[in-house]
Amino acid sequence: MQRALRLLEAVASHTDGAPAKQLAREAGLPLPTAYHLLRTLTHEGYLRRESGVFVLGEAVARLAGGSALQNRRSKIESSLAHWRDTIGVPVYFAVYRDGEIELISVSDTPSVPAVDEWADFRETGHAHAIGQCLLSQLDEPARRDHLDRHPVRAITPYTVRDGRTLLERLRTTERMQPVVERQEYALGTVCAAIPVTAGSTAATMAISVPTHQEQRLLPAVERLRGEVGRLFSSLVFSISI
Repeated sequence: MQRALRLLEAVASHTDGAPAKQLAREAGLPLPTAYHLLRTLTHEGYLRRESGVFVLGEAVARLAGGSALQNRRSKIESSLAHWRDTIGVPVYFAVYRDGEIELISVSDTPSVPAVDEWADFRETGHAHAIGQCLLSQLDEPARRDHLDRHPVRAITPYTVRDGRTLLERLRTTERMQPVVERQEYALGTVCAAIPVTAGSTAATMAISVPTHQEQRLLPAVERLRGEVGRLFSSLVFSISI
């Protein structure tokens, strides 16, 4: 693997590509070994041979894209951990993608545990702040489509009872305002979610606290809103994952 990587580095240093003999020399490899590795890398799509020289292939771009994806995920996770420690509550990040609610990351600790996902978040978006916040950012046809696929059902005694009531609640939700949910998904827990929209992607940041600490909820979510705004303005945060 080390020898193959040295060859890739050698190819990458030549914008217009380079022949096998030159690459072998630059990578410090015997020519037969270089030929064997170059053939393998070409077969796997990491290199292409054009007019007698080797250039980088499409697989290298996918590899770089995967690295960038991991980098973005790491930034999100470290940001969530920072907010968790600063605000002292569990922090969640989710997006609405391809017609489904996708919980990307959760940051909590034993002393401030996250809500136990005892019912699938994708199927119970009507019952938790994350789902309600994401659905509030969709247009009416998209909301109805989601609820047709994931009908409203009682999760706790406090869960919204039917789709018509939920749709009316979503219509009256003020744009870019926090969505608060009290024990609709998990007894003993209150949650708040703030909308985070970039382009056509709906996303949300959310927090949760035990019901006996409900007085902490709104001050904490307002603080989170300020933190998220500053992070967006610094261009560090990305939801393109």
